[in-house]
Amino acid sequence: MAEAKKATAGKTAEKPEAALAAVAKTEAVKEAPKTEKKKPGRKPAAEKAAEKKTTVKKTVAKKTAEKETTAKTAGRKPAVKSTIEIQFAGNTYTTEKLVKTAKDIWEYDLHKNPADFKTVELYVKPEENKVYYVINDEERGDFNL
Repeated sequence: MAEAKKATAGKTAEKPEAALAAVAKTEAVKEAPKTEKKKPGRKPAAEKAAEKKTTVKKTVAKKTAEKETTAKTAGRKPAVKSTIEIQFAGNTYTTEKLVKTAKDIWEYDLHKNPADFKTVELYVKPEENKVYYVINDEERGDFNL
């Protein structure tokens, strides 16, 4: 038996490149993807894997966007809905009504495009029965209550 061991040891010792090549060849065969027969209505494994990767990427992107949105709004308090009514001399004026009047002045009196109406600052002076406005930081004026 000792002679048989020497003989087999001698064979592998004589040709290590051949043995390494054989091992590499078997590993390559193991790593090579198996081809699947296409059955009607089924997708091959490669297509399934690619599909899974894209859905994973999409869900990861959605989750990341949700985290960013919640991180941005986490420090903020929710907006408070408020209504302001000015009651003077038996009349009631709301913020919406005063802004609408300023917008009408912008469009009809100043002959400007309503789409260009971006910001408005209103200053109400009930003792003078006037509302002073500044529209888009450029137009100044007043109107009666």
